[in-house]
Amino acid sequence: MFSKSQIKLINSLAQKKYRRKHGLFTVEGKKGIFELLDSSLQLHSLFTTEDIFDAERAKTHFIEEAELKKISNLSTPQTALAVFHIPQPTAPEAEGLIVALDNVQDPGNLGTIIRMCDWFGVNELVCSEGTVDCYNPKVVQATMGSIARVNVNYLSLPDFLKKIQGKMPVYGAFLEGENLYSRELDARGIIVMGNEANGISSDVESYVTQKLLIPQLGALQKTESLNVATATAIFLSEFRRRDLTGK
Repeated sequence: MFSKSQIKLINSLAQKKYRRKHGLFTVEGKKGIFELLDSSLQLHSLFTTEDIFDAERAKTHFIEEAELKKISNLSTPQTALAVFHIPQPTAPEAEGLIVALDNVQDPGNLGTIIRMCDWFGVNELVCSEGTVDCYNPKVVQATMGSIARVNVNYLSLPDFLKKIQGKMPVYGAFLEGENLYSRELDARGIIVMGNEANGISSDVESYVTQKLLIPQLGALQKTESLNVATATAIFLSEFRRRDLTGK
């Protein structure tokens, strides 16, 4: 059994302002919780219908399914929900490969991009202040635990790019860019991906040193654009392929 104050706190974490206020976020489901418990993130509390987690007993609360429904963000609650402390991100360094997001709004897209960064060994993800919060429950769910392994920073993207200007190339995804597959690509650099509807903003575009395009190969050429998460996966795959093969 848990208290009304616990229910109120957990439900409030669905909103960004309360996540910031309390420095907490939630994750649901066995896989995500196992992944985060096995990371450096600090557990605040765990609510579960099953005794399957290796977590501090003082922070573990065994509850019924009906109680889990009161705190779940899912239409069909899973067997557990955990609350973790939001870590303090470390400042991004101008080295290796970095992904930068300019006002990406969809939680599913951001969650998938974080997973892609984790998969392709990109440790740094920088986001404009207008990008959806990475601790939004839908984002966390979509990361499948990768949120614990990627350093995410929210900052003024133009200011960040200005600061590292000349230190490394800045690549941007554009519909009028050069063919991604035929351009020479550096193993280190920043890959900028834009907003789902409007692409990369003009103030960020001014710092892009190479505009790149994923060529459309369909016979009818009727597809308007690629989903930003899909496009990010293609970019990362091509950059890593060049790095591994030297071609």
